[in-house]
Amino acid sequence: MLEQVESLKKEIQSFQPVTSIEVESFRLKYLSRKGIIPLLFDDLKTLSPEKKKETGKPLNELKQLAETRLKEWSSIGEKSEASQTDIDLTLPPVPNKIGSLHPLNLTRYHIIEIFERLGFNVADGPEIEDDWHNFSALNFPENHPAREMQDTFFISKNPDMLLRTHTSNVQIRLMEKQKPPIRAIMPGRVYRNEAISARAHCFFHQVEGLYVDKNVSFADLKQTLYHFAKEMFGKDTKIRLRPSFFPFTEPSAEIDISCFICHGAGCNICKHTGWVEIAGSGMVHPNVLRNSGVDPEEYTGFAFGMGIERVTMLRYGIDDLRLFSENDIRFLKQFKPVL
Repeated sequence: MLEQVESLKKEIQSFQPVTSIEVESFRLKYLSRKGIIPLLFDDLKTLSPEKKKETGKPLNELKQLAETRLKEWSSIGEKSEASQTDIDLTLPPVPNKIGSLHPLNLTRYHIIEIFERLGFNVADGPEIEDDWHNFSALNFPENHPAREMQDTFFISKNPDMLLRTHTSNVQIRLMEKQKPPIRAIMPGRVYRNEAISARAHCFFHQVEGLYVDKNVSFADLKQTLYHFAKEMFGKDTKIRLRPSFFPFTEPSAEIDISCFICHGAGCNICKHTGWVEIAGSGMVHPNVLRNSGVDPEEYTGFAFGMGIERVTMLRYGIDDLRLFSENDIRFLKQFKPVL
């Protein structure tokens, strides 16, 4: 063993590493738990007492030599790594990339901006709602299909608690707390138990509007939405109202705008009709006013609601609803504010 110790001593003294990789190889070979020197110490235990005295001191000196050299070489390795990672100061700097807002936020902010100029405030409410504010106060009959499980995410029974299916719950809460005149919009996320596809999702975003005051008429509703359509989609935009039915408004109407892609000639966006549906609207049902503590004999009002995803898809020519929630940076980075 003495001869082996002397041979290893010469190896260590002659070894001259250049890189940190060579230093690490040295440590593994000689000083790691399964390295040569620790194994020699294991073998030392099997020797006779006389041989232990004879071999122990040279073996300890060998270990100290290896540890000393390793400390010296560690600094050499650091210098070597530093030299390999030097920055070329002649290279041009990497430009800072500024992130952009999500397209749904861009559309939402623009909608808010348009209605704020008309005197509408922005109101908000809970996403977890009770049956009264989400259905009953809005004149939904008990057997209405929207109450069934295939449309609504119910959280509990007795009392019914659910994820709101529209932002109309904020309208009820607003009328309960505030006396008319009321003029507000309610943007927010809503949830419905639907299969996810290019045209539908289990969560999406809506913005609803409410105007309650004395002598509010259907003409006020029409002019408000006409102004919005021109501001959002262009000065040449036309609107049309189609009779419809909603439990919380009477009379009710669907709002269509003239297709700003084909200008009425017919295309895939408008399904070759020249018109694109953007919202539902109507005069607030007297029962809804009464349920919210507002006298329908003294006050009238109109309400409307539209999907922010729908408006965004029309605005930017997007054909798949799922892109909004996939967080694909290639999709998101291309959107800039539209002035």
